[in-house]
Amino acid sequence: MNVSSKQIPLRVAKLAGREVTPALADCVSHLDPSSPDDYRELAALLACEWVSHVPKCVGLAGGQGAGKSTLGRLIESACVRVGIRACVLSLDDFYLPRRHRKALATSVHPLLETRGPPGTHEILRCREAIGRLGRSGEIELPIFDKGLDDRSGTRRVRGPFDLVLVEGWCVGAGPVVEASLSKPINMLEREQDANAIWRRYVNAQLREAYAQAWRAIDYFVYLRVPDLAAVRRWRLEQENSRPAHQRLGSEALDRFVQHYERITLAMMDSLPSRADLTVDLADDHSIAALAFRSG
Repeated sequence: MNVSSKQIPLRVAKLAGREVTPALADCVSHLDPSSPDDYRELAALLACEWVSHVPKCVGLAGGQGAGKSTLGRLIESACVRVGIRACVLSLDDFYLPRRHRKALATSVHPLLETRGPPGTHEILRCREAIGRLGRSGEIELPIFDKGLDDRSGTRRVRGPFDLVLVEGWCVGAGPVVEASLSKPINMLEREQDANAIWRRYVNAQLREAYAQAWRAIDYFVYLRVPDLAAVRRWRLEQENSRPAHQRLGSEALDRFVQHYERITLAMMDSLPSRADLTVDLADDHSIAALAFRSG
């Protein structure tokens, strides 16, 4: 088919130092035109590069509002276009049901009622799903509704898939040095976790159950946000897209984001050296730079 010049990926390929091949241009032209151009081009670029060596499990991480779900969906479509059967798992869908988080809040710490931090996911089920999706057979996966703040059902998919992409804000995150947890970094930690019980519990989850899940990842993409101000702004944009009765106000949203702050900052420091691809995002959400790990 003929691909118009407007559809040919140039900017992201140039940032990546890659040639604009006919296959790459064709792949971009078949992706959702309503999605950001940069993300369409990046998805096509990755899918085309993976054709020669398909990773079994791709991790996709980034701060809240970075566009992980959008990019994951585009990567799935791009993979289909180049002949790779892919399945996207959102870590968010594995949030514990509300009643289970309420039980944790009673038995461990009240802050565990709020979804998001490690310890509020059914991480063993996610880990098992990653493995099962590479084999033949049907598997039932959970669906989480953020507006309801609870599980809303399930979906069924049938393997085997060539590639499983796991996207989520803390995918790939590791524990921090235990001694650093004693000093609170924001108002939430100072006022509601003065004894560091919550943050030590979260850190232990990263060191144990979550670390076991991340071992399945053999290609890692990290969307690095400009700063925490961008996270708050982008997260507010997401919130405003919800029905009015399900939105968080700015004060409630700021408190909510503080649950994520410590790990987000730690990931900004540690992940670029471990990721196969670090994608630096600009304030306007465009891709500012790409850094592939050599070797």
